[in-house]
Amino acid sequence: MTKQNSKPNILVVNDDGITAPGIKNLIDVMKELGHVVVVAPDGPQSGMGHAITIGKPLRFDRVDLYEGVEMYKCSGTPVDCVKLAVNKIFKGKKPDLCVSGINHGLNNSINVIYSGTMSAAVEGAIEGIPSIGFSLDDFSEGADFSHCKKFIKSISEEVLKHGLPQATLLNVNFPRGAELKGIKICRQANAKWAEEFDERKDPYERPYYWLTGVFQNNDKGEDTDVWALENGFVSVVPVQFDLTAHHAIPILNSWTFDVK
Repeated sequence: MTKQNSKPNILVVNDDGITAPGIKNLIDVMKELGHVVVVAPDGPQSGMGHAITIGKPLRFDRVDLYEGVEMYKCSGTPVDCVKLAVNKIFKGKKPDLCVSGINHGLNNSINVIYSGTMSAAVEGAIEGIPSIGFSLDDFSEGADFSHCKKFIKSISEEVLKHGLPQATLLNVNFPRGAELKGIKICRQANAKWAEEFDERKDPYERPYYWLTGVFQNNDKGEDTDVWALENGFVSVVPVQFDLTAHHAIPILNSWTFDVK
């Protein structure tokens, strides 16, 4: 694939499915910036993390949902969507930008680990594509994304202009409500879910379980994504996919491994 009229090629993906309102709003912004190709799951894939499909066929088909946009629905995960796009649609000629979302629900703090939205962006970064994940603090079908659009456009323009540091992508989250104070560059908060499994019984008296939980913020810093969102700012966290705990290497090198 080649650039059309010298405009950047932009890959749009998500995890809520190709018909989700969030991706429609993201497409609207990206159409102002370049030539848009959409590859998204054919149904909801939230919480899939970096899962890929193995052991069964993957399918993707052209669909015509929005005028002037090249769109494909995929039977696989969000990461599958990026892999197929790079290999079969762009045919190895990488897009200039990969954007994922807009997710219905936040992907701040530890949520980045579980998020299909962010994993799609991570896969884009692994492929060497400047990549951004966008999420809004609103799970509802009728979520209002309008206040996010000018920020999405500005952030995306800066990434297209400057690129991103090697092996780095951006995790962008929006609080609900139109009165946003601006953008904060943040670190990921030290927070987690205190999880429980609600046990219930089916009509045959067999137990089944619903995952529930409470989000616990153990980080009082004012430089975190949780703080930014609670105080009306758009949080932008630079994320890397190198999971090496570099600070732990000297500690481990000080150990004595007595192997005889």
